[in-house]
Amino acid sequence: MNRTHSVRNGNSVMTIDVKLLRTAAFGVLVLGASACGNAEADGAQAAAEQSASAARIINVEVASLATETFQEQIRLTGVVQANRDMVVSSEEGGAIVELMVEKGAHVSTGTPLARIDSRILTSQVDQARAQADLAEETWQRRRRLWEDDRVGSELAYLQARADARQSAAALETLEQRLNRTLVIAPIDGIVDDRMVELGTLVSVGTPIVRIVDVTPLKVMAGVPERYALDVSRGARGFVTFDVFPDEVFEARVNFVGTTVDQQSRTFMVELTLADQRGAIKPMMVANLAVSRAAIDDVIVVPQAALVRKEEGYVVYLAVGETARARPVVLGPSQQNRVVIREGLAPGDRLIVVGQQTVADGDRIRIVGGG
Repeated sequence: MNRTHSVRNGNSVMTIDVKLLRTAAFGVLVLGASACGNAEADGAQAAAEQSASAARIINVEVASLATETFQEQIRLTGVVQANRDMVVSSEEGGAIVELMVEKGAHVSTGTPLARIDSRILTSQVDQARAQADLAEETWQRRRRLWEDDRVGSELAYLQARADARQSAAALETLEQRLNRTLVIAPIDGIVDDRMVELGTLVSVGTPIVRIVDVTPLKVMAGVPERYALDVSRGARGFVTFDVFPDEVFEARVNFVGTTVDQQSRTFMVELTLADQRGAIKPMMVANLAVSRAAIDDVIVVPQAALVRKEEGYVVYLAVGETARARPVVLGPSQQNRVVIREGLAPGDRLIVVGQQTVADGDRIRIVGGG
């Protein structure tokens, strides 16, 4: 049963439902209690977050920074070539009657390699020698008769002298041809191939053997034209091979090309490579690093220590027990190491492990490094 009250307001009378008044008052009380509860919850959460931040300690490793000399290098791909690679060909025609070397043999300059049949040339040399002896004897007699006794004619005197010289020249020519029937090594090296066998009929210019000189080796590579002013003769280089992943060979630039290839836009460089073991072979692919410039007294850090931000790069330093962000200006980089032009000083302790998880002002615990 609803209960009502009448209230006079001036000349009018209002009727008020008591139950409705009680319901409205209860709603106001509930809303007030809910608002107080939310405020208290937000305050508790903020306090908890502040407490967790204060208790957070991150383990890191650091490295103490010092200045050093940074070698800036140009990375190239080259091909190994022999110091000298020569195909020795026959200078006379005939059948091969003797082979004096096998493939893989080490030979020196002048070592006999093969012999060509020389019987016909030997007979021709004997004949020419007899004619030369007769012409020389005739000349000497004509000379004595004419010069001492004035016997005979001057024309006969001159003819005898010419015949003697002509016969001597013919003999020398045939002797040279006879000597060339013995094929000799023109350089020191290794017999890499032999193109003939016993009995092979050869003519002038027929390849006989191939000799390769691999001491020292050369590495040829094309350098992009933008480095034209950065590479000079005598520059230091380092050579590696995929088949020898743990070895680095030192080399020197001994030739720099004077022209740029129109298609590749590169110029050629040649480096001398000493290989005492004989493991490196011509035509192998080589990885080159040629020194471009040396920068003294700079700070160099691992590239992994850099953290990219919207405004640039920063690193984190260990300052006491706190991590501090430090913006840096980068210089040239090489092999995952980068020069820091501005932002760091010798003695700074750089965070090198854990830098991706810390923030400026975080408490840290140093567990490794110096």
